[in-house]
Amino acid sequence: RQYDKVCIFFVILLWGIGMSALLFCAENSAQRIFGDPFYFVKRQLVSSVAGFILFIVFATVNMKTIRRTLPVFVMGVLFLCLLAFVPGIGIEKKGAVRWIRLPFISSFQPSEFVKFAVVLYLANLFDKQACIVDPHERSVFPAVLGLVVFVTVVFMQKDFSTGIFVFSVGVVLFFVTGAKLSWLIPFSMLAIPVTFLMIALEPYRMNRLIAFLRPSEDLQGINYQSFAAHRAINAGGFWGRGIGSNLTKLNGIPEIQADYIFAGWAEATGFLGVLLYFALLVSFVVCAYRIALTCKNRFGAIGAFGCATVIFVQSLLNCAVVGGVVPNTGINLPFFSSGGSA
Repeated sequence: RQYDKVCIFFVILLWGIGMSALLFCAENSAQRIFGDPFYFVKRQLVSSVAGFILFIVFATVNMKTIRRTLPVFVMGVLFLCLLAFVPGIGIEKKGAVRWIRLPFISSFQPSEFVKFAVVLYLANLFDKQACIVDPHERSVFPAVLGLVVFVTVVFMQKDFSTGIFVFSVGVVLFFVTGAKLSWLIPFSMLAIPVTFLMIALEPYRMNRLIAFLRPSEDLQGINYQSFAAHRAINAGGFWGRGIGSNLTKLNGIPEIQADYIFAGWAEATGFLGVLLYFALLVSFVVCAYRIALTCKNRFGAIGAFGCATVIFVQSLLNCAVVGGVVPNTGINLPFFSSGGSA
């Protein structure tokens, strides 16, 4: 019965601009790969319909109903993640098993739902812990255990960047809810060497790190994607080169429809377009955080804060990768990158 019109406006505006960017940035890639210049746009529209249906469902369903069905949702997401390892159901791409086959859908990536499931799972536990009067009876162990289980399953799918991202969001929620962080120091002492070990064991992760540290080397190989993105951003200048000017043919960003679509947006709209995007993103996040901070239901407040943080941090991380500030993570850009699951 209560909804924030301004927040909904920014969501629809970001989605609309993202669809427009996908249309004029990925046209050549879609034509080359699928023989249809509107392939990615059509696929994104179909996924968007499902997304807006879920948008309406979560906006209208009673909060108590969501909490009652939360165990089923959380276990369902874990089941889908494990289903990716079943031969004939899971889909392996480039050595990773992150996708599953579903009827009427070419592929589905359950790790995208892990971000949402972790936020609601932690929000539910933190709300229950806050209701315990005796502080000695409060425990963060169930929350830590659930977070570790989700992150481990994502790591098993060889989705390293998503696993680190989910863990980071979980730590943020621990901080903002005032939970005891005595577990964080010993856990971090274990997690840091394990993280470096996981990077060292996978050659492509080491190559990404080396490419980031040596951006001027191997421009036709491992650094080609980053080099092409920087070239596109520079070509955009202040005003941009304009929409519909065969952008991807000129600067040749491979699979621009995915992680590097922001480079195409920067080339087309220039510095002004980049400012517009960040203004819209910050406006959306401010609205979302205001909703979270004024929500009288603690579960709803933590859930709203966590979901807004996921979108905000993921957006900043993707832009940082495209701009060469951090190594390539494979994290997509919310509302912009092509991807039905996201």
